[in-house]
Amino acid sequence: MKNNEIIYKNAKKLKNFREIVEDSAKKFPDKNAFIIKEKIEKNPKYKYITYKKLKEDVDSFGQGLINQGLKNKRIAIIGKNSYEWALSYLTVLSSVGISVPLDKGLKQDEIESLLIRSKTDCIIFDSQYADEIKQIQEDGKTGLSFFICMRENDYGYTTIDNIKEIGKKELESGKTDVFEYTIDPYAMAIILFTSGTTSISKAVMLSQDNILSNIYQLDCMIEFYDTDVSLAFLPFHHTFGSTALLLFLHNGVCTTFCDGLKYVQKNLQEYKVSVFVCVPLILEAMYKKIMLEVKKQNKEKIVNIGGKISNFLLKFHIDIRRKLFKQIIDQLGGSVRLVVSGAAALDKDVENGFKTLGITALQGYGLTETSPVLAAENMFHFAPGTVGIPLYGIEIEIDNPDEHGIGEIKAKGPNIMLGYYENEEATKEVLKDGWFYTGDLGYFNENGDLVISGRKKTVIVLKNGKNIFPEELEILVNNLPYVAESMVFGYPKEDDLVISVEIQYNKEYVQTHMNNISYDELYDIVWKDIKKINTTLPTYKYIKKLFLTDEEMIKTTTAKVKRFKEIEKILNKEKEMQK
Repeated sequence: MKNNEIIYKNAKKLKNFREIVEDSAKKFPDKNAFIIKEKIEKNPKYKYITYKKLKEDVDSFGQGLINQGLKNKRIAIIGKNSYEWALSYLTVLSSVGISVPLDKGLKQDEIESLLIRSKTDCIIFDSQYADEIKQIQEDGKTGLSFFICMRENDYGYTTIDNIKEIGKKELESGKTDVFEYTIDPYAMAIILFTSGTTSISKAVMLSQDNILSNIYQLDCMIEFYDTDVSLAFLPFHHTFGSTALLLFLHNGVCTTFCDGLKYVQKNLQEYKVSVFVCVPLILEAMYKKIMLEVKKQNKEKIVNIGGKISNFLLKFHIDIRRKLFKQIIDQLGGSVRLVVSGAAALDKDVENGFKTLGITALQGYGLTETSPVLAAENMFHFAPGTVGIPLYGIEIEIDNPDEHGIGEIKAKGPNIMLGYYENEEATKEVLKDGWFYTGDLGYFNENGDLVISGRKKTVIVLKNGKNIFPEELEILVNNLPYVAESMVFGYPKEDDLVISVEIQYNKEYVQTHMNNISYDELYDIVWKDIKKINTTLPTYKYIKKLFLTDEEMIKTTTAKVKRFKEIEKILNKEKEMQK
């Protein structure tokens, strides 16, 4: 399917990362690019970084790095989302060399392994990793020539501020190296490791043009304003998180930082956030909490009637939703206008629910290898239950579809990766005749919207030849009010698989709304609800085994369940119990 004929709004295609910094400084010099909370406890203090100041910092830091002999070098970055992380990423790519973002959840041996694999020259790290970095330095296996800590540390590592000060003095003395740095937008600029153990994770090579093409594609489809405020929830080392950051900077959006998972709602209120990019798990939890409060106040009928009235008025271009549901929107800070979800399927009831309240919810789809977004809903095209249409300039086709039209999704476009670093065999497996084979299964519905069925690797194939896509069943299970999250999988039994589900229940909900019933009583209730879900499904999709727990599942840093690790954990527990 092609979508090359449509450009929804005017947008500017950037040439390189340097242009993001310079353009934004010209267009929004005195607007805040970042708000930094310097103290999380009572009476927090805030620091404001304008777009003009951001450019000054990038120039100084870049000149300082060049002074230290790091021009055209590979520089790894590791740490939680912060201004220092964003500054490092922007500076390396606009002024110095190749960026190697590392997952902040990695352990010391994993960090060391990826530094060696990527042939990194320097690492910029958060002070919380100082112990690990010191040990890595002493081991001497990585060949690193330079270490920069984001802040003051116990080991005396030079800091970003130290390097910036050197660069600032050089610029004042007339040095101009940072402005003369030549950027090849089509060369490898970023090495990103996919999730997985360090031995099997692939190193994705992306160019600046890959990322900037995707920013342009998104900018054509979604409206952002220089009055918007975003909350950086997705980790910057993930392509979705860093590309969103760059898209926001290009549009003059102010970025704030999340204090942690349990503070999301508080931060939305604190910063008056208007744009929130996250994963379905968070949006679904937020929506459940809102609806729970509505139910508690016996306002379900009012919301339902109000929704029907507002939807009717929308046909005449009269929008009263945000006034009608002001009290509910105020729970999210009162300013949220747009939520964007990626990384997994978003329940269409949740998406429609946000829309009823006057909050636009958009779902997208993509991979690290595609910089990352391939398809999405947009401000002009809503299709709940799907991931919308291919972005401008991207072709998507379904390879070898079955009788239901389901097959592997393949894509072609300027945002497709260069390949896997030093892994020609793996590159050839996914890049064929100009097409990138995603490993995801899906189909186009009658409206031309892309529907994701699941991963090729996670599809459950029964002995009778039937295919079950766990993601479809998980959406149904996650609708149960006490479910925090779920995972559907094939439990091995003799020579076949039994469709099973692991449910992590919400302890707070059980205590508050279910009179803190016993585990056995809860299990019986859950099993009855699973049987009700089964009645809505074909017989071969019936869930026949239940694992109920209050333990959090094993996840990636983007809150996706590591299915095979989690299944392994379940099976090991079963073996222990049978001893």
